[in-house]
Amino acid sequence: MLTEFDKRLLNIIQTDLSFEKRPFALLAEKLETTEASVIERLKFLKDQGFIRRIGPFFDSTKLGYIGTLVALEVKEDCLPQVASAINSYYGVTHNYEREGTLNLWFTLLSPNLMKQDEILETIRSLDGVVRLLNLPATKKFKVSVQFSLT
Repeated sequence: MLTEFDKRLLNIIQTDLSFEKRPFALLAEKLETTEASVIERLKFLKDQGFIRRIGPFFDSTKLGYIGTLVALEVKEDCLPQVASAINSYYGVTHNYEREGTLNLWFTLLSPNLMKQDEILETIRSLDGVVRLLNLPATKKFKVSVQFSLT
């Protein structure tokens, strides 16, 4: 159960987490609490699954990265192991189980096509992977989403 404090904290960190030496101290000032309280609550919210990640978003294309969306058909009994293996790659930003034949989808950022191909070939060879469909990004769409919790 989210407290009112949790809701206020989550509202702020979605769009207003500063690049400061101590960003959580700045959040604490805004929320009239201590830095330790903010950090403790953020750890709790992450452990409970309310927060997936805290960090900046970069324009990966301007940094020279290429992106792709990948759909996999994975045998049901192998899904946890395959998902875990995929999550071990630094460039994986999303990884979701879906209904249907293509039941595991993820996005991958790579420094170049050769590295992307290497990663996808390794994933394709994992036990339980039946089929891999690579859907390279041809145009970037960025939608800003903020969830109001108050």
